[in-house]
Amino acid sequence: MDRTFIHVDMDAFFAAVEIRDNPELEGRPLIIGALPDERGVVSTCSYEARQYGVRSAMSIKEAYRRCPNGIYMHPNIKKYKEASDQIHKIWETYTDLIEYISLDEGYLDVTGSAHLFGGARKIGLAIKRRTKDETGLTCSVGIGYSMMSAKLGSEELKPDGFFEIADAGELKRLIIDRDVRVLAGVGEKTAAALHNEGFHTVRDIYNNPQMVRDLFGNQGVKITESADGIDPRTVTEGAEPKSIGRENTFQEDITDFDYLQDALLLFARELSYEIRQKQLFCCTITLKITYSNMQSISRSKTGEPTNRTEDIFAAVRNMIKTIEKRPIRLVGISLSHFTKEPVRQLSFFDNRQDEQKKKADETAYLLQKKFGKKIIKKGNELNAEKRFLSSPGRDGL
Repeated sequence: MDRTFIHVDMDAFFAAVEIRDNPELEGRPLIIGALPDERGVVSTCSYEARQYGVRSAMSIKEAYRRCPNGIYMHPNIKKYKEASDQIHKIWETYTDLIEYISLDEGYLDVTGSAHLFGGARKIGLAIKRRTKDETGLTCSVGIGYSMMSAKLGSEELKPDGFFEIADAGELKRLIIDRDVRVLAGVGEKTAAALHNEGFHTVRDIYNNPQMVRDLFGNQGVKITESADGIDPRTVTEGAEPKSIGRENTFQEDITDFDYLQDALLLFARELSYEIRQKQLFCCTITLKITYSNMQSISRSKTGEPTNRTEDIFAAVRNMIKTIEKRPIRLVGISLSHFTKEPVRQLSFFDNRQDEQKKKADETAYLLQKKFGKKIIKKGNELNAEKRFLSSPGRDGL
């Protein structure tokens, strides 16, 4: 059965929300992330800032070097989440088959509902109109026969764009001479590997698919299929996240490892609360460290599924003991390999059930759920939080 997909991507979302709420920012280079005298990276920026070469994930120092006259702001995640909720409600009007990629991006499968609204084109245009009328923001919309074609459509005429790709023939004509990065599943590392083998454009792959398959195996098969306009993916409604994480860039390098553990306890409690809300258990816990010289390392532990603060913190506390003790610039925790089945509620490092601690942990979660996640904090968490107040890009703990 032929399917029809819509991909919606908000335009410079964080920056657009700030401009909407403060029209004096319109037309000016706005950079959301950290302030120029702080450590941090660009979360997003206005299109005016992009003209200076500023991009998401760029260090604030580099952004300031390129755009010293820009306006720099910390993100307000709560405000962006409220805008995102409005946007998602608009999408849900047209289908219940939605895969949310982020606060400001998602795929809609309208195969079964398009006829109710006069076709996919009318749905796409209605989403653009309603988004502007109801939120004061613009979005770019792509309509396609596959998820890849819909995604490419939304990117084609940004910002405030609208583009349709009807079939594989149209897709191939559009991308044939573009860099291989345009293909679904080809990221930075894969693109570099393809470039090293002489495959720079989609045409190069299209002209010699067998060599790509021979060099890259099963991944090569998927690459050649993408080049041929084939994308069998389907929208995964309510898809579980692949990973959830928290990290912080310190304004001054940290050498106090007791404080570092306090910070990790804050992250563990945040992440425990978040996955409990999603009714998930994680099997893998990862610690990320970036030293003052920008060297990054990670340590991971995979074990029994858990969603408890105590288990997450115990895992990273043991990992921190194994790393080299020198000044640290950034620390973070991420959780992955999720399941909805707890299997056994065991600590990662103690096979004996500690019912008292388990009940206390569950009570703490219920109180957080009822009164807010800030309701319970230990003394060392409060001390760590005070030191976090000066860190850019955090929306509270």
